[in-house]
Amino acid sequence: MDMQWNLNQLYDDFASAGFERDFRKIDLLSKDLNQYISKNLNSFEQVRDKLEYIILKLIEFQTTYSLLDSYSRLSISVDARNDQALSVIEQLEQKKTLLIKSMAKFQKWLASINEVDSVIASSQLLTEHRFFLEEMIEKSRYLLSDQEEYLIARLSINGAKAWEKLQQRLTATLMVDITVDGQNKKLPLSVIRNMAYEKKATLRQAAYHAELASYKNVEDGVAASLNGIKGEVINITNIRGYKSPLVKTLLDSRLTEETLEIMLQAIKESLPHFHAFYQQKARLLGHQNGLPFYDLFAPTGNSDLRFSYQEAREFIVKNFRTFSNKLADYADNAFAKNWIDAEPRTGKSGGAFCNNIHTIKESRILTNFDGSFNDVTTLAHELGHGYHGYCLEQESILNADYPMPLAETASILCETIVTDAALREAEPEDAFNILETSLSDAGQVIVDIYSRFLFESEVFKLRKTSSLSVDQFKGLMINAQRKAYGDSLDPDYLHPYMWICKPHYYSADLNYYNFPYAFGLLFGKGLYAKYRQEGKDFIKKYDQLLTVTGKREVSAVAQLMGIDLNHLDFWRDSLSLLEADIFRFIEISNSKL
Repeated sequence: MDMQWNLNQLYDDFASAGFERDFRKIDLLSKDLNQYISKNLNSFEQVRDKLEYIILKLIEFQTTYSLLDSYSRLSISVDARNDQALSVIEQLEQKKTLLIKSMAKFQKWLASINEVDSVIASSQLLTEHRFFLEEMIEKSRYLLSDQEEYLIARLSINGAKAWEKLQQRLTATLMVDITVDGQNKKLPLSVIRNMAYEKKATLRQAAYHAELASYKNVEDGVAASLNGIKGEVINITNIRGYKSPLVKTLLDSRLTEETLEIMLQAIKESLPHFHAFYQQKARLLGHQNGLPFYDLFAPTGNSDLRFSYQEAREFIVKNFRTFSNKLADYADNAFAKNWIDAEPRTGKSGGAFCNNIHTIKESRILTNFDGSFNDVTTLAHELGHGYHGYCLEQESILNADYPMPLAETASILCETIVTDAALREAEPEDAFNILETSLSDAGQVIVDIYSRFLFESEVFKLRKTSSLSVDQFKGLMINAQRKAYGDSLDPDYLHPYMWICKPHYYSADLNYYNFPYAFGLLFGKGLYAKYRQEGKDFIKKYDQLLTVTGKREVSAVAQLMGIDLNHLDFWRDSLSLLEADIFRFIEISNSKL
């Protein structure tokens, strides 16, 4: 079974006639929009017609741009040395800046329209894009002059975006020296990090030490990248008038500070339960001083549950079908049409992601599959992202851009479906291993994500005055891990370099890409609990929820399911599901001590 994706539905290659046609089309669309806005937005006559024209042109531009951008980024994600893809990405970024001044003018003009509500209501097209337009009006108060907007966009290409590419290349091409079964090897970083799930304790420990040692080769370059990106973010958010990068992220996330604070309060209340889980796991593995970081994902039972790629496909599709045929058919189609790149190899990005390509109504999913149950749940998770995109197929591309907190909704629910099914079907020893794996993953999203939130908050605080050294970054990460994990981890074996291997810190447009994962897990768990209560009646409402995630505030999306995000009990109830699993794990594992 092919474990590499097929991108031919996008383009055959960078020299294909289709790619060259669309590459030229971007320039024509930009020129058309620029000329129209310059000529027509100096008055408020025929406002509706002008708005409709611009919306249609934006749809056409974004449709074409997304094809080119997706193909280029997908290409480089599996081959970090693909210089042609890198060159195209940079050219596309430059082409997009050609619209910056005109879009700033449009946004300010839009915000100045008298009785804009009635104008929008007079047009079916504008009514369909009401949220998109209203959000532009709301954000217009943070705009600078047209020329300043243009300069910021142009400078970022050789600033934050260049630093982001540097971090990606340094980590994707990093080869790690390790001794395995007496043989000295050089292996990609993604392969080394996957060894954290190995059954053999000496291999997990060797991989941990080899990973940390390898970062010495890239730490200066990655630290420079992080300093460059965060410094630029601080300057730009200050100039625009945001109170902080976090406030901007919350606005972009369509989430309130109150909701974030309430969720974090519930998480902090729950930390002792997770600490108990890690302490119990340490005892099972024979550690006296807490759990070393290299054993966070260590299997604790005698099970050696492994899946071939074909078996993973069959298991996922079968259990998705217990939820809905629509979900199962989507997943089966993704496997059948080679939308998934699952094979670990040199030059390929680590981790996993899903790219929903709205223009062709398809997805592309990257994972690094080595046969563990964790890899099966990762596939289910990313297929959930793909299903989210599938539910948005009939929406305008301008209404398909959902915020970070809601990005994890479908993925968490799909992951939970597969995990619960595995727990029901497995033999007792395998079920224990699945339960432990599920809790380890949840701990990453609750405890480790909280440590990353603390780390990034401190980085922004200190970066206001000066760049940070490698040692400072390492120290901040260690302190954040100690606050989040308490005394449940061995203080001699933490992970001071977690900031190097996590790409979420390296996008100037996606700061604090940590708390949305915790939001997604707890929101997804809350939805799954409702599914267990309501059964098949839930599914239609759930699919409808996914279709509106790109055109409503997060709180309004939650209200569709009767959820109040500013009520502490919702978050506590979601966390209680995880806490119950922790109690179950401890109870079962006590018999093993």
